[in-house]
Amino acid sequence: MCGRYTLATPDLGQLRARFPLRESLEVRPRFNIAPGDDVLAVIRRGADDAEAEAESEGTFLRWGLVPFWAADPAEMAAKTINARAETVAERPAYRDAFERRRCLILADGFYEWSGGVPHWITRPDHEPFAFAGLWSSWRPKGTSREVEPLRSCAIITTAAAGPVRALHDRMPVILDPADEPAWIDPATPPRELHSLLSACRVAPSLQYRPVSRNVNDARHDAPDCLDPPEQAALF
Repeated sequence: MCGRYTLATPDLGQLRARFPLRESLEVRPRFNIAPGDDVLAVIRRGADDAEAEAESEGTFLRWGLVPFWAADPAEMAAKTINARAETVAERPAYRDAFERRRCLILADGFYEWSGGVPHWITRPDHEPFAFAGLWSSWRPKGTSREVEPLRSCAIITTAAAGPVRALHDRMPVILDPADEPAWIDPATPPRELHSLLSACRVAPSLQYRPVSRNVNDARHDAPDCLDPPEQAALF
């Protein structure tokens, strides 16, 4: 699974060069992104508005997907932070989003626990990347389109590969940069989408290291989350 991750890169210029983020979009380093947070993502604008121009744009989405038909958004979101790649096309909570609203969720690392110790998993160069994600737009029943919708998302996970298998049996799907446009393109056929989810070409190159238990507190979002663990925690 993926229950906590980072977008801690200090070079926001690099991030904006890598992804279509408006200058007006306020972005700050994040060291402990948790479910329920607003997370930085790239969506295909126009996915929920036939008259809007279809182009990619950066935006913030609430982590914990709330499908348009949900009766209780809070209860639903707690169960939908992750979608399994193997069943994402069939599960009612994700089916519509998989067909019409796929997104890139921006990160530069994610956490996994082993023996009670958190580990930070990154690319060797620590450069940012994109999780394969889904997003949805929800409004209270009976309200008009003038009401600002709740836009939310889920991260797709798959069987762990490469070094991550030493920590957990699941991991988020990390897209190859060359595959990102196809993932968010509404015209991409399902067969190709499933192929993108199973590729995970970056997995063998991932690396990890133990970090501070400060990350255990979802409310703590500071650089010391990435500090080496206290010596006492290793014994």
